[in-house]
Amino acid sequence: MFEQTFRNIDDVLWKEAGCATELDYTEQTSWMLFLKYLDDLEFERSQEAELQGQTYDFIIDKAHRWSRWAAPKTADGEFDHDNALTGDDLIQYVNFDLFPYLHGFKERASGTDTIEYKIGEIFGEIRNKFASGYSLRDALELVDSLSFGSQAEKHELSHLYEAKIRNMGNAGRNGGEYYTPRPLIRAMIQVLKPRIGERIYDAAAGSAGFLCEAHDYLRSGQNLSTEDLETLQTRTFYAKEKKSLPYVIGIMNMILHGIETPNIVHTNSLTENLSDIQEKDRYEVILANPPFGGKERKEIQQNFPIKTGETAFLFLQHFIKYLKAGGRAAVVIKNTFLSNSDNASRALRKELLESCNLHTILDCPGGTFLGAGVKTVVLFFEKGAPTQNIWYYQLDPGRSLGKTNPLNDDDLTDFVTRQANFEGSENAWLVSVGDVDEETYDLSVKNPNKAEEEPLRDPEVIINEIETLDKESEAILEGIRGML
Repeated sequence: MFEQTFRNIDDVLWKEAGCATELDYTEQTSWMLFLKYLDDLEFERSQEAELQGQTYDFIIDKAHRWSRWAAPKTADGEFDHDNALTGDDLIQYVNFDLFPYLHGFKERASGTDTIEYKIGEIFGEIRNKFASGYSLRDALELVDSLSFGSQAEKHELSHLYEAKIRNMGNAGRNGGEYYTPRPLIRAMIQVLKPRIGERIYDAAAGSAGFLCEAHDYLRSGQNLSTEDLETLQTRTFYAKEKKSLPYVIGIMNMILHGIETPNIVHTNSLTENLSDIQEKDRYEVILANPPFGGKERKEIQQNFPIKTGETAFLFLQHFIKYLKAGGRAAVVIKNTFLSNSDNASRALRKELLESCNLHTILDCPGGTFLGAGVKTVVLFFEKGAPTQNIWYYQLDPGRSLGKTNPLNDDDLTDFVTRQANFEGSENAWLVSVGDVDEETYDLSVKNPNKAEEEPLRDPEVIINEIETLDKESEAILEGIRGML
């Protein structure tokens, strides 16, 4: 029903000079969708209050409500073209009146967990990229035709919005950062089996795909009580995101999935000192695909017991520390983590094996992350007891994965089924931790059921080793200079 409307919005954005990429399309669609959603939500709440003989206090004042500036209506409910701002007047209003007013909620909000604070955060992070008030007027009228009234409508909108996020992720080199394939996320959730009452955390939330899918999992097929629904809304999903665009998109994505006040904090998780983490800060379930390939500054590294510049390795330490005793985690990471020979990688693998039960490693085929071009594995572990055995599963869909042939739920059915009892197969096997080399802690995926030729070494492994040797040589040279 709404698919054509989304296409028409993209057509309008395509004509705008300030909107050049899928990222821009998603960002601009997001702020308009958010304000339309908020207007529908407030109208619904005011109607409910009226039926109960109560007064509803609107969050957005009358002058700045969607129904006033974006979609004014006549007395008979038709669009009021005479009073609708357009052209330069509309751009002037949005840039210098509406956005500053909305950003001001951040200062006026009673707390960071309120929808008022989220409004202020969102409109402090994004800007209107429409230069033409006529194009913006066209886009607003299209967005106004969308409705958030029923669960069916929200469900359809959430699917369309997910498609926009997927297109955004696939459009450039940051595909893995913006979009984790939903079939993979669903399989990770099916292995961890989160329950109502457990807190679920992602410190590198991106577009909040893990939390949205976990919400859908917990909502499906269950007769939930009013208390359960309240728990899902307010005390279940927690996230942090450093970058502005995914932060905004993550909030909108969670809202469309039915979480009205998302607990997403706009912050860099890695700036937290792990020694300051207390028991109350920990979570029962962690699901994440942290960014990989980044290089963190020395001052960031000081927050971690194992010093490394690799962003993903710092996040893995963060997750281990934030997991409660008995808590479960599933984390996507580059497959080179399993075999890198540098000191930090070895120390981190040792820490993971000794402080957690790393019970499952899912080896994902190339092409799982469209546009990201890296091989990944998923680490499944529980906090509190050392690893005894690791069950490996080498995912083989039987075809090359790509944009026209992406990973699907059926591809992961065998993995999820066998993982429940750690069953062996041609693609699944157990490794005793006693067989892991205590010097290298190499956890490489080596399928004993397949006779393979000696594989070529992964270029990333070679590059990582070269970088490590360069650093060691530099340290030696520094030492020699210091002696001279």
